[in-house]
Amino acid sequence: MQALLRALSLYQAHFIIIDNASTDSTVSRIQSMQSALAAQHLFTLIKNKTNVGFTKAVNQGLAQCCSQYILILNPDTQLFPATLPPLIKFLELHQACGIVSPQFLNLDGSIQASCRRFPRHRDLLFLAVGLDKLFSQSKIFNHWKMGDFDFRSLQKVDQPQGAFLLTHRTAVKQVGMWDEKFPMFFSDVDWCRRFIAKGWEIFFLPDVQIVHDKGTSIHRNRLQMIWSSHRSFYDYFKKYYPGKIWQFINLLTAGLLILMAILRSLFLVLTTSYWEIK
Repeated sequence: MQALLRALSLYQAHFIIIDNASTDSTVSRIQSMQSALAAQHLFTLIKNKTNVGFTKAVNQGLAQCCSQYILILNPDTQLFPATLPPLIKFLELHQACGIVSPQFLNLDGSIQASCRRFPRHRDLLFLAVGLDKLFSQSKIFNHWKMGDFDFRSLQKVDQPQGAFLLTHRTAVKQVGMWDEKFPMFFSDVDWCRRFIAKGWEIFFLPDVQIVHDKGTSIHRNRLQMIWSSHRSFYDYFKKYYPGKIWQFINLLTAGLLILMAILRSLFLVLTTSYWEIK
């Protein structure tokens, strides 16, 4: 939070913090900082009695937004003082830009692959048989995860990670809220796809950086998250590949996703048990 405050030192912001029924000291820590925030910023804390899921929580925040610029930010990110000004300036200068995203860094300072193309059925097959790993820099076999992408150049992209999405009110009013059919995963993919369908562009700016401790919250419930992500992957294909022509392919995809989820779950259970026993 302190890093975020430093990054917002030049702006008056409206903090909208969604607490999804946390069981640690998160709420008390946030409330203790509220007085410091109130000196310069507006502050709204929404405390959900149950965990309503990531997507619904984002929509709760969007429903409260009245600012010109809207930043969707995960708690596992760290901003720098120089993060926001160039991104906001970019949105000001590029009227067709609906979303802008910075360079994501790992904790050790290395570049984190933070952009993807919209997935296709064949990309899942390549992933399942390991061709994406074998030909990691191939635009054909690692198309979805953009193994061929140069993370050192400014480019238009399909979908940056939902951990940091800076947009503006005009675009959000046109595109709408996040689709709650995707409770945790692929809701950011779907939102970006809807931005592009409405004619908005999405840009990746490598010279602007944040730190992302990827998967901090997801790792707490890995088994549940595996099945949730695979279910949402299937729902994504159903939404964007409708009609009779795709029904059979979608069913085959569902079977492949179930098989992959079983294998991933078994690997997780076996490796976790091994380390716990040892």
